[in-house]
Amino acid sequence: MNSVFLKTPLASVKGIGPKFIAKLEKIGITSVGDLLWHFPVRYDDWSHITDIKNLRPGEYAVIRAKVKKIGFRKSWIQKLAIVEASLEDESGSIRTIWFGQPFIKRVLGEGKQAFFSGKVLSGKRGIFLSNPAYEVVSDEANIKELFPQHELLAIYPETKGLTSKGIRFVIGKVLPRLINIPDFIPEEILKKNRFPEINQALKSVHCPKTSEEEIAAKRRFAFEELFLLQLGTLLEKKRLAKTKAPSIEFNLDFIKWAFGRLPYNLTFSQKRSLYEILKDLERHQPMNRLLQGDVGSGKTVIAAIAAMETTESGYQAVFMAPTEILANQHYRTFQKLFSDFGHPIGLLTAKSSLAFYGDGLESEMRKKDLLKEVENGKIKILIGTHALIAKSSGESKIKFNNLGLIVVDEQHRFGVRQRAELVQNQARKSSGLVPHFLSMSATPIPRTLAITIFGDLDLSTIDELPSGRKPIITKIVDPLNRDKAYAFIRGEIRKGRQAFVICPRIESQSESGDLVYEYENNEAGGLSAKKSGWSESKTVKEEFEKLSKKVFPDLRVAMLHGKMKAEEKQKTMSDFKEQKSDILVATSVVEVGVDVPNAVIMMIEGAERFGLAQLYQFRGRVGRGEHQSFCFLFTESSSETTGQRLKALLEAKNGFELAEKDLEIRGPGALLGAEQTGLPDTTMRALQNPAMIKLGRQSAEHILEKDASLRSYPALKERLEKFKADIHLE
Repeated sequence: MNSVFLKTPLASVKGIGPKFIAKLEKIGITSVGDLLWHFPVRYDDWSHITDIKNLRPGEYAVIRAKVKKIGFRKSWIQKLAIVEASLEDESGSIRTIWFGQPFIKRVLGEGKQAFFSGKVLSGKRGIFLSNPAYEVVSDEANIKELFPQHELLAIYPETKGLTSKGIRFVIGKVLPRLINIPDFIPEEILKKNRFPEINQALKSVHCPKTSEEEIAAKRRFAFEELFLLQLGTLLEKKRLAKTKAPSIEFNLDFIKWAFGRLPYNLTFSQKRSLYEILKDLERHQPMNRLLQGDVGSGKTVIAAIAAMETTESGYQAVFMAPTEILANQHYRTFQKLFSDFGHPIGLLTAKSSLAFYGDGLESEMRKKDLLKEVENGKIKILIGTHALIAKSSGESKIKFNNLGLIVVDEQHRFGVRQRAELVQNQARKSSGLVPHFLSMSATPIPRTLAITIFGDLDLSTIDELPSGRKPIITKIVDPLNRDKAYAFIRGEIRKGRQAFVICPRIESQSESGDLVYEYENNEAGGLSAKKSGWSESKTVKEEFEKLSKKVFPDLRVAMLHGKMKAEEKQKTMSDFKEQKSDILVATSVVEVGVDVPNAVIMMIEGAERFGLAQLYQFRGRVGRGEHQSFCFLFTESSSETTGQRLKALLEAKNGFELAEKDLEIRGPGALLGAEQTGLPDTTMRALQNPAMIKLGRQSAEHILEKDASLRSYPALKERLEKFKADIHLE
């Protein structure tokens, strides 16, 4: 038997065919390590057989039954292959349906006995099994072959042509040949928490003999990622504690001057957040703070005052935004609110290079000249996009004279490594002084989650809207009231107002990566299948066509989506802001977008397909001006769960309350973006477990107390470096 290592390519493992390897490659599995860390989503307990008469909707169950009748047809929608069978045991019978697997009719002939494992669903014709796994039984000896050592069968995330049975087969080829892996978790941590060591954990997670064994392995893998997360953030905090930053004087006279320029009074939470930031700036240690607040809560003003106070002490500040639209918006905010500010402010994007000198004096200049004024210290505050840290020949193009503060808007759009590079790069240019760092985010993240993910950042929260803002009237609109809502929208636009229309993405994917299919009884009494999202979910183009030609042919309707070129998006958004269009049909690209005070309608199609926090963000795009604003949640779903979720949006006092609810309902993957983080599902689920988060933190603190350099733990140090390279919390 040839031995294998984690880095061994699957293509070189004997017994795995090239077709199967090609299927694995499609889901990013190319090595032995990739395969072994493709964890099961659940386990079927084949030792516990349920009688058909005892099956209940919503549960996963295993039955042993005979195929009484089986048939094959194609759905009239999508021409999808459907195999439908009637199964029976001594207690009763049940329907079973498979989609897209025509070969099953050949494998499961009438009269055959088999084990069937799957989820029990409820339809108009009663309960049925949907796409169950199956194992054909010929005799009792065959049963023993199916379960040679254990009766818990791993079920994996699947995709077309890649079943759990196939994945189990490949893991069976690899696991016995695996050379022992050194465990990076210190032995003292393993023993204290009764975690299995890594080699045993891998066997237990893929081939558990008991549920206790499986649970222990899953706990270990959930812990290790949280442990590494906490270790990384604690080390970053310790590293920053050893560095020096410029001390920015708390200038009360200047703060009073800034407050006097505002056309409104700051809220208590704005003042509290500003005070926390200004006190941080006084210290010789670099500030590393995250300012959280709902859309429209006034984060920009707080950051602007901090940036201006930095310049009052003789230092420069840089203000970074994820889009040109937002960068321009921040620049205009400075101009509007602080027109008599005594220091020049620059704007640098891919298209613009401007400098504002106060009292209405603005100069358009060549980028080269603007950069020169930044380098010699004349321009005190520079606002822009990623272009500010674009590298040329390995170094940032921009050289600051004495940078004291970096402000990054929309923290989740900038990676942890990206901001670390920016800070370190500027430290090298400032005689070793590290600039203070302030990041902002309008994405509400529950406090527990924020502390775990962004643990190296201190938190300030603005949890109330500026005074004078009118509450946004929010309504759930069912199909029967759609026309009434359209009529109301037309009336508001006739008054000179504007409207956003948000559409969900066309495809809704299952855990397996395949498109989800929904089942319903057709008129002939059979089952029809439709791709979930294709008939009800509105694509931007379809919605644009419908609204511009059928619903509002008399109005100016524009369209915005992610596949448009940057220039097109910029122009479409600018035209909307300048009231050259009445309705903007868009995808979630407006979640972080420009301030359009004249837009008073937010209409969201397929509202049930968005998370609560995201819906809250969309709604925050209106209600920015003097006029009463409205949010219409269009939904085709009549389910009780959908109703509860959408009602939560109507009742929540702020985005953080909603984020907590979203965390409870959908998990952290929905808030952080599972694919965007690089964190596995096991860790995502663990982020909902406060006890596991606490254990990860305590263990990390214990190890760093013993050895802050991790020299005594070389395997842990190496694994931590790889972990930091793999994740990308943005």
